[in-house]
Amino acid sequence: MAGPLAAVVETIAKALVDTPDAVRVTETVHRGTTLVELTVADGDTGKVIGRQGRIAEALRTIVAATAHHHGTRAALEIRDPDR
Repeated sequence: MAGPLAAVVETIAKALVDTPDAVRVTETVHRGTTLVELTVADGDTGKVIGRQGRIAEALRTIVAATAHHHGTRAALEIRDPDR
């Protein structure tokens, strides 16, 4: 099962997009920081980023707060599905 950070990101992302089955979240630890990578369907990338990046910034804030609650550091990266 994925960690708490991935679970939070996956739940929110699935609520935002038109294709929730295409949401993929991976969680890796690198140098003491957890990297949460979010990939969505091609047409849903804008929905996760939002106007002027507001939704992406809110997601990053939620990830940071959840990580702090669990005593770790974390970063969210939104991946381009074409790459």
